[in-house]
Amino acid sequence: MRMTVLRTGPMTVLKDAGRPGHAHQGVAPSGAVDRAAYARANALVGNSPGAAVLECTLGGLRVSFDGPAVLALTGTDAVLTVDGTATGVEEVVRVPAGATVAVTMPRRGLRSYLAVRGGIDVAPVLGSRSTDALAGVGPARPAAGDALPIGPVAGFPEVEAMVAPGGEGPLEADLGPRDDWFTAEAIETLFGAAYTVSPASNSVGLRLDGPALARARTAELPSEGVVRGAVQVPPDGRPIIFQADHPVTGGYPVIAVLTPAAADRAAQLRPGATVRFARAPE
Repeated sequence: MRMTVLRTGPMTVLKDAGRPGHAHQGVAPSGAVDRAAYARANALVGNSPGAAVLECTLGGLRVSFDGPAVLALTGTDAVLTVDGTATGVEEVVRVPAGATVAVTMPRRGLRSYLAVRGGIDVAPVLGSRSTDALAGVGPARPAAGDALPIGPVAGFPEVEAMVAPGGEGPLEADLGPRDDWFTAEAIETLFGAAYTVSPASNSVGLRLDGPALARARTAELPSEGVVRGAVQVPPDGRPIIFQADHPVTGGYPVIAVLTPAAADRAAQLRPGATVRFARAPE
């Protein structure tokens, strides 16, 4: 079976669990930006945990299938419409051959994940079907008219419905590894001030506008490895939360690292959203 892309919306890319293990080649893990939503989408349709899906930013995606398909949409409050009829949220949707399936623009959240039973079976690059926006590694972004192959059914049972976790409250983070490069006032500011998501944000990093975080040490750091959810502070003092397509290394100190759940929540923050940080429970 094939999925034909009729319209991509503002941004649609292929994502899976990522390509870890290639940092020595200068290639970041990439993968889905909201990993929990990605996992729920695959679980709903009975895919293996690493199956490829479409990551759709702010809706607008429209596709059709040349055979009957089993779909699920997660991540935001966007819904699937099948030939114009709306379906539920975070549930299994069965679609007849030839029907037009569309993703509405969400009112809350940023990235939706469209999974189809069997997974999107394009050729992997370095073991992954994820598109890395920064390095340009992985499958090309889908375009209108593309026909994407759907793989064989994996045999996992479908889940009829799931409930997405709540997304309110501050982003929990652990201090370090370079919190000693900042003043005590900077640490207090990080966990006390409100920040705003900048329009310059993307799947590489969530750029924040707000109070600058003052450094206690002015020496230069050699480039160091970073992980998804790392809160790096460049010379202007405004924090950047690294997301799935983050660079492999960075020369600026990392003041804190979000918990995995907080990193998933950060993936759904739109420009203009307010961000607060809290210390993760020990």
